[in-house]
Amino acid sequence: MNTDITASTKPEYPVIDRNPPFTKVVGNFNTLDYLRFVTITGVSVTVGYLSGIKPGIRGPSMVTGGLIGLMGGFMYAYQNSAGRLMGFFPNDDEVAHYNKK
Repeated sequence: MNTDITASTKPEYPVIDRNPPFTKVVGNFNTLDYLRFVTITGVSVTVGYLSGIKPGIRGPSMVTGGLIGLMGGFMYAYQNSAGRLMGFFPNDDEVAHYNKK
């Protein structure tokens, strides 16, 4: 089974890197990616704290919620950054940045 999205969907925007490495994707995070990352993490910490029904379980619940939010926020930011590099999301800033080099 072919799970490569590029096999079935053609990019709508200019392609900067068809298969970007991890370091390039993380280095391409913009301010909005970091904002989303921090927001998802913060909301998850709060939800984790509030979901701890008993006072003794609120701390561990908050940490677990925070870790889940941290991973989810990072994956969301990574997806957006990689999508811009591969041409699946609007990428005017990236095109201007990488064409200068």
